[in-house]
Amino acid sequence: MSSAPAGAASAASLLEAAVQSNAWPFEEARKLVARVARTGQKEVLFETGYGPSGLPHIGTFGEVARTTMVRHAFEVLTEGKIKTKLLAFSDDMDGLRKVPDNIPNKALVGAHLGKPLTQVPDPFGTHDSFGAHNNARLRSFLDAFGFDYEFASSTAYYKTGRFDAALLHMLRHYDAVMKIMLPTFREERAATYSPFLPIHPETGIVMQVPLESLDPAAGTISWRDPETQDLHITPVTGGHCKLQWKPDWAMRWYALKVDYEMAGKDLIDSVKLSGNIVRALGGVAPEGFNYELFLDDKGQKISKSKGNGLTIEDWLTYASPESLSLFMFQKPTAAKRLYFDVIPRTVDDYLTFLDAYPRQDERNRLGNPVWHIHSGKPPAPETLTHGGDKPQAISFGMLLNLAAVANSEDPGVLWGFLRRYAPSVSPQSHPRLDKLVGYAVRYFRDFVLPAKTYRAADDAERDALEKLSAILAGLPEGASAEDIQTALYDVARPIPRYQDFKAKGATAERPGVSNEFFNMLYQVLLGENRGPRFGSFVALYGVKETQALIADALSGKFVAA
Repeated sequence: MSSAPAGAASAASLLEAAVQSNAWPFEEARKLVARVARTGQKEVLFETGYGPSGLPHIGTFGEVARTTMVRHAFEVLTEGKIKTKLLAFSDDMDGLRKVPDNIPNKALVGAHLGKPLTQVPDPFGTHDSFGAHNNARLRSFLDAFGFDYEFASSTAYYKTGRFDAALLHMLRHYDAVMKIMLPTFREERAATYSPFLPIHPETGIVMQVPLESLDPAAGTISWRDPETQDLHITPVTGGHCKLQWKPDWAMRWYALKVDYEMAGKDLIDSVKLSGNIVRALGGVAPEGFNYELFLDDKGQKISKSKGNGLTIEDWLTYASPESLSLFMFQKPTAAKRLYFDVIPRTVDDYLTFLDAYPRQDERNRLGNPVWHIHSGKPPAPETLTHGGDKPQAISFGMLLNLAAVANSEDPGVLWGFLRRYAPSVSPQSHPRLDKLVGYAVRYFRDFVLPAKTYRAADDAERDALEKLSAILAGLPEGASAEDIQTALYDVARPIPRYQDFKAKGATAERPGVSNEFFNMLYQVLLGENRGPRFGSFVALYGVKETQALIADALSGKFVAA
């Protein structure tokens, strides 16, 4: 990617703008700046968690992307003087509770229910275990997006003794941990609960059993096999035992001295609980915030088990990773619909922010999402120049409309329009536009084409379209988008149903033009309810071609079809 245009501000002005910025990553980063000021620490650890019982999903991306934005904001605020690290932690020692639906060889996996994920055979046959397979998928996934992180395996940390000191410490504070946990359970669950889960020495299953006794001095717990009633004495160290997930989360924060970890709003109570445990151990809970969960097309919370949301693969079929990052950046504490129909708007919002960036001062740049998406170095926007128009980026919506009128799923057809509009442009000179064309034709094929619904023009609309065609015929060859847009206004302005007297600058003699006119154009000519600026569309599609489009619409060709 190319860097931002020349004129970058000095380090001093960047810092000043960062200190004043109200963008949420900076607001989060300032919590860490205050933490460092209190502690005097020279390193800050960011953490994200991943449950490898399934493949990485869009929520995993969101958490890592948002955490990365906070990390970069912190580095700017501290001028890079405080070392930072992002730890992507995999809970791969968790016992497998159920067989996922989306895997092969289910019987193979089903025979190992209850065992740590790293002890379950890989149904795909590519790795030593199911946990290792999913960890590899996670790392490949994070690497593909270019995230800077260090991977951590719960199994490795437990078995190598990385957690031993913290586990022994928690055993010594067993009563304090139980005092925090027990009030959160019903009586039956409280009667058998233990934060320590021994690994069965014979079956390898993660055992959820009450403890017979504990010996903090020896670092062991004793428990009985519920089937055989055999008594077992198990060290809490060396990977012979793991913790229930809330105490585990707290222990990890304590042992690793995690400074920042965000979580979904569904985990607010869990975050508080784990924070209380950390404090009971004599540690400090991390900073962080709670992001809102995504909703499906019906406004219901997205659930992995229901499969009612978009996957990462879904999004990346129709749009760029940068647009997905923008979706994650915007309003992280508000519930948002995550469905296919949000993709076009998000893509075009990204392009709009990218286009605005070179013209902004430092303060406004730091409030621009692309600054955070690209870690302070957004690429220069790819623009096209036509006639007397100023250079402009081609929107996703515009490409969808081109695909619609051309009725084509061939990227080459769209490039034909683009080259005629701006002869010097090519996939080589504009590689990101080339990718955008590919996304657009796929989205058109799968979502626009099946939903296209034309309507016939009424008498007033027919008259307006005929007048529009006549005005277009009189325009000079290579007319600019602005000239075409002016012609559109000239057609609509005298027609009472399209007059808007509330528009800016409107007078009784010269009324504005309502959106109803442009909606009509898209409904009658393209079979869609709305679209991008119509003057720009005509300039790109072609004046003569638009005249032919009007003629076809007035002939009833589209309605009949």
